[in-house]
Amino acid sequence: MDTMGDVWKEVLSICKTKVSETMYNLWIEPLQLVKFENDTFIFLIATEFKKSIIMDKFSDVIKESFEEVMGFSVEIDILVSGNKPVIQNSTENEEKKQHFSLAREFTFDNFIVGKSNNFAHSVSLGVASNPGTLHNPLLIYGRSGLGKTHLLLAIENELRRNNPDMVIIYITGEDLMNELIKGLKVKNPVPFRNKYRNADALLVDDIQFIQKSDSFQEEFFHTFDTLYRAGKQIVLTSDVPPREMLILDDRLRSRFEQGVLADVQPPDFDTRKAIIINKCEQLQLRLSNESVDYIAQNVKNNIRQIEGTVNKVSAYVKAYGSEITDEQIKDIVKDVTTDSKPLSVRIDNLIVYIAKSFGVSSADIKSDKRQSDINLARQISMYAIKEVTNLTLQDIGKIFGKNHSTVLHSISQAKEKTEENPQLKNIFTEAVEEFRNE
Repeated sequence: MDTMGDVWKEVLSICKTKVSETMYNLWIEPLQLVKFENDTFIFLIATEFKKSIIMDKFSDVIKESFEEVMGFSVEIDILVSGNKPVIQNSTENEEKKQHFSLAREFTFDNFIVGKSNNFAHSVSLGVASNPGTLHNPLLIYGRSGLGKTHLLLAIENELRRNNPDMVIIYITGEDLMNELIKGLKVKNPVPFRNKYRNADALLVDDIQFIQKSDSFQEEFFHTFDTLYRAGKQIVLTSDVPPREMLILDDRLRSRFEQGVLADVQPPDFDTRKAIIINKCEQLQLRLSNESVDYIAQNVKNNIRQIEGTVNKVSAYVKAYGSEITDEQIKDIVKDVTTDSKPLSVRIDNLIVYIAKSFGVSSADIKSDKRQSDINLARQISMYAIKEVTNLTLQDIGKIFGKNHSTVLHSISQAKEKTEENPQLKNIFTEAVEEFRNE
């Protein structure tokens, strides 16, 4: 599972699609995540009034978004800090301390290896053992919840253990982008260059979130090139392979593809069983072989869901102080699996999935913006929704604020474009495969 901060960022991105921008900025974004315990995420907010509004109007949205990310339902609680501002990560050193504390649990020893991730695990070990040599750059890709961040943090932990003097930078693609944008706004990218071009290893999680702007990609290209030519190790993770990152210019795409590409797929049955057994050992939870098999047969999409199911079983056992029955296991699995997701959630997730491939937001796709990339992402989204649901054209139109004829034209355009463009066809096909059976 991702670090607590990464989970919250993913939750925030989903919340953005569920409420207006004004409501998001005013009520949800100011929440400061403090900790997670007993299946409850605890936040801080400045006043009792704000707490009451958030709990009354937005708690369901936040909890639903957490469930989409975590794979199981959680509670939220909000503490009031008073007018005194609570400052988290106020310095770079504090940020590093928090990151190291949260990242230590992700190691190669506790990464469950199977057919679906064996190659990615093997090359990640190679990078950790001999950085800057054979597997450089390394890009690990695959959909959310399959262990990409675990491997990236395992590389970081191993590099730090074996090379205490090594300058290692771990950062998310979104944070990297924001840091560079700040420098470009004040026309002073020198601090960015000094920081990143002097790294011995640069580890970037979710590189697909980098911005489309020419100035950003130009600066990142030269940083990437400087490190690569100096023999410094670069490791990236992404939801999609470089060929499907339509936001990338050709130079960056070729740089990403010139190293090793390692995909991670959903775990097979035996790997799912191993993940369940390992999680049970961590939680000191005893499950029958039949229960382990049942969970492994029915929770298939990603590791986060599998671990979320076991977490929920453990919470149930602790809450009621008794052994869990087969029927109760089935009820928990039904709650956790995507089969129980409402249609609206499936559609929202599909739009978010396509948005990432185009480097836009799901809010952009649902908006009236007419930029070519947003319009194309909107057309592909309509086409994919038509393929994976039984919604009428009129129903699809309501999602995007369009009429029946506009949806029909958009789907027709999307069909033509996916046949002409292999990259678009890959995005469309993978989206349909991902969400057809949810």
